[in-house]
Amino acid sequence: MEVNDASSRILAGLLETRTGQQLTISRRWRIETALKALMRERAIGTLDQLIATLVAGREPGLAEEVVDALLNNETYFYRDRAPFDLLLNGAVRRLERTRAAEKRLSIWCAGCSTGQEVYSLAMAFAEDSVRWRGWKIDIIGTDVSRGAIERARTGLYSQFEVQRGLPVLQMIRWFEEEEGQQWRIRPEIRDSVRFQHHSLAEPPPRPGRFDVILCRNVLLYFSNEMRRAVFDKLASASAADAILMLGAGETVIGQTEEFVSDPDHRGLYMRRERSGVVEPRRSSVG
Repeated sequence: MEVNDASSRILAGLLETRTGQQLTISRRWRIETALKALMRERAIGTLDQLIATLVAGREPGLAEEVVDALLNNETYFYRDRAPFDLLLNGAVRRLERTRAAEKRLSIWCAGCSTGQEVYSLAMAFAEDSVRWRGWKIDIIGTDVSRGAIERARTGLYSQFEVQRGLPVLQMIRWFEEEEGQQWRIRPEIRDSVRFQHHSLAEPPPRPGRFDVILCRNVLLYFSNEMRRAVFDKLASASAADAILMLGAGETVIGQTEEFVSDPDHRGLYMRRERSGVVEPRRSSVG
């Protein structure tokens, strides 16, 4: 399936309009692989035919299916263990002290894909149940892909997906095996979280003031302008002493004035006003 420049531009425009994500030239190699299954399912023989159908608007829902296929839904349980350990055993302990009276934590996983990150957090809190007894831990996962959110809500994963990132004992403890080498996360974990279709271009989901926000490996795909706008939204959704966790290849440096590095937990970020770090204001890189 040959992908010409005109087709690439149309698909890139559709993706950016619907999600804010850019399909840069370096990522356009994914088009053929990403759309192959959808085209087979829809009995569409060529990419030109797909583009013509999209432009004509003859197939309801096709544009959303194309966008879903083009999104990078790469995720797995406890993705990058070290940052998770830093978050849960370091920064969250600080919040545990400051929230001791109200015993509530609100956590937002933005761009959660098919839910593994959300369930990883839920399992971590459940495994430390004595410490968190009496607390209300609200965890919400959001993603721009409706298909990914629907999958996340089922809590159903292949054996490969479950074993990717989870030790066997954890898998056995929190999953039930179903037919066809499928594993479903236990109801007590699935019922402890919630999922919502949401674009980072939209206002933040409820409750609107989060203590922890994970937005990992999402900002990479945005333009500089969109990235700054998203940081503004994340700041507006953050409690004054909230923690922000980004992907390993992402940073706030030169991108926003709303967040700075957490001086106690390098690799995590916090609101500038509460950081205690004196840094000169600088213009964002355009």
